[in-house]
Amino acid sequence: MKHKKGTFQTVFSFAGQCRWKMVFSVLFAVCSVAGGLLPYLGVYRIILIFFEGEPTMAEIMTWIGLSTAGYLAKQIFHALSTSFSHISAYHILENIRLALSEKMMRIPLGSVLAKTAGEWKSVIVDRVETIELPLAHMIPEGISNLLLPVCVFLYMLILDWKIALAALVCVPIGAVVYGIMMKSYSSQYDKYMKASNHVNSVIIEYMEGIQVIKAFNQSTGSYQKYADSVESFKNFTLDWFRSTWGLMNLGAAILPSTLLGILPVSVLLYLSGEMAPAGITLAIILSLSIIGPVSWFNNAVNDFKSIQYAIRDVNEVLDIPELADAKREVPLKNYEISLNQVCFAYNEQDGDVLHEIDLTLPQGTFTALVGPSGGGKSTVAKLIARFWDVTKGSITIGGTDIRNIPLSQLARIVSFVSQDNFLFNCSLLENIRLGKPDASDEEVFAAARAARCEEFIGRLDKGWNTPAGEAGGKLSGGERQRIAIARAILKHAPIVILDEATAFTDPENEAQLQASIAGLTKGKTLLVIAHRLSTIKNAENIIVLCDGSVEAHGRQEELLKNCPLYKEMWEAHIGAKSWSVGNSDINQMGKEGACNV
Repeated sequence: MKHKKGTFQTVFSFAGQCRWKMVFSVLFAVCSVAGGLLPYLGVYRIILIFFEGEPTMAEIMTWIGLSTAGYLAKQIFHALSTSFSHISAYHILENIRLALSEKMMRIPLGSVLAKTAGEWKSVIVDRVETIELPLAHMIPEGISNLLLPVCVFLYMLILDWKIALAALVCVPIGAVVYGIMMKSYSSQYDKYMKASNHVNSVIIEYMEGIQVIKAFNQSTGSYQKYADSVESFKNFTLDWFRSTWGLMNLGAAILPSTLLGILPVSVLLYLSGEMAPAGITLAIILSLSIIGPVSWFNNAVNDFKSIQYAIRDVNEVLDIPELADAKREVPLKNYEISLNQVCFAYNEQDGDVLHEIDLTLPQGTFTALVGPSGGGKSTVAKLIARFWDVTKGSITIGGTDIRNIPLSQLARIVSFVSQDNFLFNCSLLENIRLGKPDASDEEVFAAARAARCEEFIGRLDKGWNTPAGEAGGKLSGGERQRIAIARAILKHAPIVILDEATAFTDPENEAQLQASIAGLTKGKTLLVIAHRLSTIKNAENIIVLCDGSVEAHGRQEELLKNCPLYKEMWEAHIGAKSWSVGNSDINQMGKEGACNV
């Protein structure tokens, strides 16, 4: 369902238990306004005492005391109001970010991958953060800056309606000036946000690609693209600001100039005997008190726009269609996987990438998916894990359509290890424990031993407590894969999917790791996707995918006889492996030669 609420309605829908804090924030803001009126009343009474010609120290000190108390009350209640509003604002930000994170877990993986990490960070971190400051101040300050002019105007009406209207004579003139300036504000602000997003994406691209830029000596061209984007954004922003500076300064000069109306009207009222000097003095003092609030509303327009655009980006994410999730867990007869006439398209424009796939992966068997790049192997694996839903056909586990299995239950029974393994920036011990959060240290150690992790962890200064770094950046590709495999081993799910999970494994450890995987996945439904065919030659069923269709399937011996594509892939693999071994021998000879020298 589309989010059709207004901007502030959407914001307040995330307020949750802090709604009462927001109410108190408004009440304290009202009290602050009331306290802020006392000093004006005190000044008026003191001036009146002197006009009457009989000032006494007691009366003067009384009004000074009341004015001071009013000022203190204004500051105290303002502090309380802003404290409650800031607490509420941060609570709202937390709820929005949690809602966005939970949404990402419920939408198809393709919808997540459609945005870059930089774009997700921009929405969840940067755009949501822009809500805090305006929200924290617009609630209390908006109330006070609205109430104060209203109260002052009503009091001036009591003094004399003519002088009350005179105090506001500049408001419509200033409003007309600002109205002309704001005529194209929305379209310009939209262009500004698009330009800002573009320059942010270029900066992220430049920083993420800095290693490639340096390696291929492309610093000049890449930096030029970066510099041009920043320059273009600067020029656009300055051009927009320059086009508004004249009207903005004119409006800022006219809008708060209450004395332009008050002074001539008060002189006329005094000459006609309609107002006494004391009343005129009070009217002038009160008119000066509304200058700040009127000017504040000019800045509030900008703040409101920043909230509006942030909420628009948030709603775009929250409106992404979700994967349908079953409510109740279902009993499964077994863990056999069947793909029945499965077709799949990432989007309608590009057409199907899988065409009427029929496969069966019996429980407890080792099945391999092989084929040329782009043939649909990883897509099949991700459909089984239900990262997407099939376009046509069905996938069943134990005879039950996976769309009827709750996502939480499916996540428990399927363990998925991909080539691009993400490690969190916490200890290696805790990274492995993610597979089973309640696992004991001994269970973690056992899984790590099975994945051959102990050998490289033992070389690290902090051992098991070594942080993995951002996305596992402190480890090699093979080491990250072994950590991810240990995580999957610890999870002990009945279905295991390895999508190029051993791609970065060192040749020296490949045999050991393959043996550990084979032993620990015994009795489980195992699906392995591999380009290195030697790692799956013992599979009970090898399925050859090409252009989204099943080319052939069977054991290694059968495919070598009956499938030319597999035979060609196998011969190419054996040739590449022989070259790799020969290259290792050459490297070793080079090392020995260097030692002899």
